[in-house]
Amino acid sequence: MNSDNQFLRSGCPIVNGLDIFGDKWTLVIIRDLVCGKKTYSELANSPENIPTNRLAERLKMLEAENMLVREQYQSKPKRYTYVLTKKGRDTLPILQEVAKWGNNYVEGTWTPLKSFMEST
Repeated sequence: MNSDNQFLRSGCPIVNGLDIFGDKWTLVIIRDLVCGKKTYSELANSPENIPTNRLAERLKMLEAENMLVREQYQSKPKRYTYVLTKKGRDTLPILQEVAKWGNNYVEGTWTPLKSFMEST
């Protein structure tokens, strides 16, 4: 998971994309950031109940991959907001298509926000 191409498993863009955002939690975190969540506690309180150790791990990975930036908003104790970069925001069409597929084929699914599906 290194953006300098030093550790690519293959030349396949699907494989390399999945190395970054293909685990169980990463797209959920990106979804929540797109939908307006900004802080660690907001992300931790998502209905999917991501374990806090996984959340911290994925946030660090997304920051290392330049998918988001961490911005300090409080110094004592240190607290941060998480903001998607252009690279992170560019996953929105992927999320929208996964949501459309789920809404069409998985009974009982829901879309987090109407604006999420309409964003460009």
